[in-house]
Amino acid sequence: MSLEADVADLWNRYQDGLTAADATDADAAVIDEFLAALEAGEVRAAEKTGDDVTSWEANEWVKRGILLNFGLRETEAREYGGVTYYDVLPLRDTEDLGERGTRNTPDGTAIRRGAYLGSNCIMMSPSFVNMGAYVGDGTLVDSCDTVGSCAQLGENVKLGANTLIGGVLEPVEDAPVIVEDGVSLGAGCRVTSGFRVGGNSIVGENTLLTPRIPVYDLVEEEVIYGHLPADRRAFTRMVESSVGDHELFEGGAYKPAVVATHVEEDTLEATQREDALRE
Repeated sequence: MSLEADVADLWNRYQDGLTAADATDADAAVIDEFLAALEAGEVRAAEKTGDDVTSWEANEWVKRGILLNFGLRETEAREYGGVTYYDVLPLRDTEDLGERGTRNTPDGTAIRRGAYLGSNCIMMSPSFVNMGAYVGDGTLVDSCDTVGSCAQLGENVKLGANTLIGGVLEPVEDAPVIVEDGVSLGAGCRVTSGFRVGGNSIVGENTLLTPRIPVYDLVEEEVIYGHLPADRRAFTRMVESSVGDHELFEGGAYKPAVVATHVEEDTLEATQREDALRE
């Protein structure tokens, strides 16, 4: 059978009551093979089915395979850097990264099993990439960044320091956070709950991108939710809230929003100059 069929069969047995104590060596071999496929970039938690950033869809069987690693493995004491920790999985073996020119600086970069890092990536410490995440070629994960479970980052993405890319593992039918090729996220950004960032967009510092916050797209003159179109410059602004005036405070009530406009040439040039730091 194919790996997908093996995972589907194991998932059905898990749903019928299979436990970690009951799992056989053959069952363990299936989820080990699955993790190896994730780490090689051969399978991914989501895929793009069209041209637009909104066309990303979850690969449900892949997300089920990830969940099997929590359901069919026992928590064990493990060692990393002289510290004992408890988890169902060890951290990822990173020997293959050097062959691809990818760097992870010491004392604080952690890559969980089942994560993929492409060629010529940089992980600055401290930073963390979780299970099922995909980090494309040439992407920078800066200090104090987290790339959540199943998040999909494209090529040549720049995550500013202290940036959070949220994870979406459950429900399995929901697409995870997507950050397409060439995106630059300023320091302190948060991208959560399956939000999708279109290619070559530049997002200002401390911007929160989540489906619950409206994006005012001044290019197409529309208000959208859940995604930022490609080739946009985005930043946070406060807009008037429906709460309006209230006797407990003066001056009206406001809520956060995201404003998106054209990428200006000087903004693009400033972003490109940072490439020199990655040579």
